[in-house]
Amino acid sequence: MLAGFITACVGKPVSKTPPQEVATAEIEGFRLVQTIPLPNVEGRIDHLSVDLKGQRLFVAALGNDTVEILDLSVGQPIQTISGLSEPQGVVFIPELNKIYVTNGGSGVCQIFDGASFKQIGRIEFSDDADNLRYDTGASSIYVGYGNGAVGVVDTASEKHIGDVKLAGHPESFQLEQSGPRIFVNIPSANQIAVVDREKRMVIATWPLKEAKANYPMALDESHHRLFVGFRQPAKLSVYDTESGNMVTSLDSVGDVDDIFYAAMRKHIYVVGGEGFIDIFEQEDADHYKLLTQIPTAAGARTGLFVPELNRFYVAVPHRESQEAEVRIYKVQ
Repeated sequence: MLAGFITACVGKPVSKTPPQEVATAEIEGFRLVQTIPLPNVEGRIDHLSVDLKGQRLFVAALGNDTVEILDLSVGQPIQTISGLSEPQGVVFIPELNKIYVTNGGSGVCQIFDGASFKQIGRIEFSDDADNLRYDTGASSIYVGYGNGAVGVVDTASEKHIGDVKLAGHPESFQLEQSGPRIFVNIPSANQIAVVDREKRMVIATWPLKEAKANYPMALDESHHRLFVGFRQPAKLSVYDTESGNMVTSLDSVGDVDDIFYAAMRKHIYVVGGEGFIDIFEQEDADHYKLLTQIPTAAGARTGLFVPELNRFYVAVPHRESQEAEVRIYKVQ
């Protein structure tokens, strides 16, 4: 099925792509192979999730109060979940066949059946339910929300079973797989918090002095490195996860909202609303360099890297003559 999926993607026509963009992308193994229009989607687009087996992409269209569901095998939208309130995070859990959606406007985490797309549950948070992550081993969902907390949801009972209190609203956070830590960006407090998810408490904080507005984050667990994107000024900074010390900092695309680490290629992909994907190379744990900038579109600051498919998805919002769409890049 996967081979058929890749063939289908490559065979689709590509629209509105300047020749120089394709040429630049191919230099670093990025090739735009498909665009999927998002008709009637207005406003900002937030985060994405994928269903590998079902070949579906879930797109949180925050400004449109919808989640758009795309069939990747045919390259078109197939369903819209409407009636949401500024959806920010979306996670599909294949073993449960459920879609979890966090709403910034209402503070509710809604749960939808993955086949019928009907709501089958809801979990109330105080407000501004934002990023969420799934801990497979613990069968738990972690939800960043409110003025400073990460909520813990048990997926079996679909109950809010605990909280970790923080110094401010959490943005992106990453769960360590080889241990109990969660690394959390807290831009309002100018810090990164380190949480022990077994004890449900903050065990360290790393003050940030060189830059502000730390929103996206990615984790390279094998090298003990944390990649953090800043907006003021626009920087990609690298931290040692054992000491909390900053290893290095590089200029990056502006208005960043997503970062991904490609372990096999040792590349870091930084997505920014300034209209580029920055590709950085990890020469070793302490040394990095910018390889290239891939032009995208204004406001396209969220995406999703799916290593199992060698695909990178970028959400492009409707702005003036640019229609809303998802651009799909093949990562060679």
